[in-house]
Formats: sequence, C-alpha cells, structure tokens
Amino acid sequence: MSKIIGERGDKTRRDRYREKVATAKTFPISITTVNFRQEVNLAYVVRAAVCFGAEEVCVIGSYPSRKIMNELSGSLFDYIKVRAWPTPSDYIRYAERNDIGLVSIEIPPAGFEYHSILDYKFDFSKRICLVVGHETLGVPVEILAKSDIIFIPMDGAGFCLNTAQAANIALYEATKRYKEEVQG
Repeated sequence: MSKIIGERGDKTRRDRYREKVATAKTFPISITTVNFRQEVNLAYVVRAAVCFGAEEVCVIGSYPSRKIMNELSGSLFDYIKVRAWPTPSDYIRYAERNDIGLVSIEIPPAGFEYHSILDYKFDFSKRICLVVGHETLGVPVEILAKSDIIFIPMDGAGFCLNTAQAANIALYEATKRYKEEVQG
C-alpha cells in the first residue's frame, strides 16, 4: 500500500479514509448502474458515490470481484453498500417495494417527458435513486417508464458524456440540492 509523505504525514490512503469515516455524511440518495461493460466505469461510480455520501450503489447485471473493484475505485469499494439484481425488472420491483423515486440520467429520449438537471426539482420526501445506463444502450425503456428523466445540458460540440461522468455530475447535483433544500 502506498504511503503519502509530506503535508499529509506518513499515512496510507486507508488511514486517511478511516479517519474521515468518523465525520462522513450519508444522504438518502443512491445510484444504479445498468449492465456496464467497462469495469472502470462502475469503479468510478463507486468512488463518486462514496465521496458524495450516497447511501448505496445498485448494480443491474454482473459486476467484477471485490479485488478488481477495490483496485479501480481507489480502495473505496469497502466503504459503501453494493447490491445487485440480475434484471431491470427485478430492480424495479425492489424500488417499488421500498418507495424509492427513480431519476434516470439520459440523453432526452423521444416519447418521454424529461427535464434539464438544472431545472429539475428532486423529491426528497423519499429516498431517490439516480439511474445511469449501459455505455451504448442507455437506460432500459422499462426503467425510463418508471422514472423521472433528466439530462445534463452541454453547450459544446459533444452531446454525450461517459456514463460514469454523468453519474458523478448527477450525484454532485443531487447531494448539493439535498443539503440546500433539506438541511438548509
């Protein structure tokens, strides 16, 4: 394990995490990934979820071993609850049974109502879960049909972020709004 020398003292990354856990906050916000094909994308989502104080990471489909996830997530995999479901239908049943509000981050899909993340009003009267889809296929239609759908406006030449980057932006925005609106 690497050690940090200098301003932070002679502490490992794990030492610093253990210290921060005592003051870390968790919010009633989780994130769900759908059939990611790139292990590193899931690891980046796990890392962001821990950093922003998400409650848990939900995975639809398979996910890599703890060893791989811990390496790719900056050793943060052990600091968050990860749950897995084999199919979108299984996950939807879980969300409905637990009164979880689904908010899918997606390129504005035809035939669905959607909102800019900048204007969207999160409903913090219940737990919310941000859903990000497969790198190519996006969020499955059956989940979109049960979700509020938000998009991240982009003024540059590109129109599509990496799914882990979109998850990071949505996690940041949701936790920021929760602190402003609920915690004051």
